[in-house]
Amino acid sequence: MRIHREGYPFIAIFAAVNLLAFLLATWLGWLLLPITIWCIAFFRDPDRITPDGPGLIICPADGKLLPVVEAVPPAELGMGDTARPRLSIFMNVFNVHVNRNPVSGSVVARAYRPGKFFNASFDKASIHNERMSIRLRPEGEGGEGRDLAVVQIAGLVARRIVCDLTQGEGVRRGARFGIIRFGSRVDVYLPPGTEILVTPGITTRAGETVLARFL
Repeated sequence: MRIHREGYPFIAIFAAVNLLAFLLATWLGWLLLPITIWCIAFFRDPDRITPDGPGLIICPADGKLLPVVEAVPPAELGMGDTARPRLSIFMNVFNVHVNRNPVSGSVVARAYRPGKFFNASFDKASIHNERMSIRLRPEGEGGEGRDLAVVQIAGLVARRIVCDLTQGEGVRRGARFGIIRFGSRVDVYLPPGTEILVTPGITTRAGETVLARFL
């Protein structure tokens, strides 16, 4: 099982504490063992098979798709004040937390903003929580009017957003780009001229579930 590099320090700490617990009292070691196993599972990074097809927008996160709403993208991305469809994926502490690029193209802008730590399933988390916002320009889709936004949002117990993308670099659909610790949310703001292909409440898989497509 592949483990994301962000997980190794935590797994080492959990394992050391668990070993110490076994040395102190066998029952205590067994009591803590499920927590250590959970820590390992949290940072798992499975391979995914990304659908191949023109104009597809792929889900960037594992989790549950929340209700689709019309919302304005984060102001720091410079995408205007017109509302557009926002698809939000809530990741609980048992989901895979590695995030993947929804499209192939380039990173137009990247902006971090500190904030609060409301439960990531709440709608206000998109506005008030700590976040990393990324503006992507899909290749072959006709310029900035087709840009979309992906926003990593820290949740109630999340305390670090990791984003490996840099402004100006090229990205590939389905490739890994970051992770959030522990329990969080990812929003996708779709541009005009897209067709949503999913319904709220479904379970999504990063790099595999098709969220929408360009018309």
